[in-house]
Amino acid sequence: MLSTDDRLQIAEVLSLHGHIFDGAHLDRLGEIFTPEIVYDLSDAGLGTFEGIEGLRVAFTKLGAAAPRTHHVTNIVISAVGPDEATARSKGLMIMADGTLNSVNHVDTMRRHDGHWRIGHRVITALNSGRES
Repeated sequence: MLSTDDRLQIAEVLSLHGHIFDGAHLDRLGEIFTPEIVYDLSDAGLGTFEGIEGLRVAFTKLGAAAPRTHHVTNIVISAVGPDEATARSKGLMIMADGTLNSVNHVDTMRRHDGHWRIGHRVITALNSGRES
């Protein structure tokens, strides 16, 4: 069972994601991801990235095509074990061309060095036909 504090910490990590990426604070990725993060953007045709450095390189390569803002909403957290949880959420991204994209996030949250971090993230487009 997750405590209220665990749930608040997990929600904080999910919210911090947008601030870190939108501010291009890529030196702070360790505040939201485990070192062995698996970040799956296969549904968007971008593949899967492993490790913080792999994610940093992938985001940098997106350059001007990267979303300008990330917003998270509708967070639902489920306990898996004492140090693992699943967090499902919806995401909104404003793209460089001004369009709005909506996605589903399915995150495996893990306690790492005493802090909750995302260990595995799968992002699917809301219109992909896949359930979240």
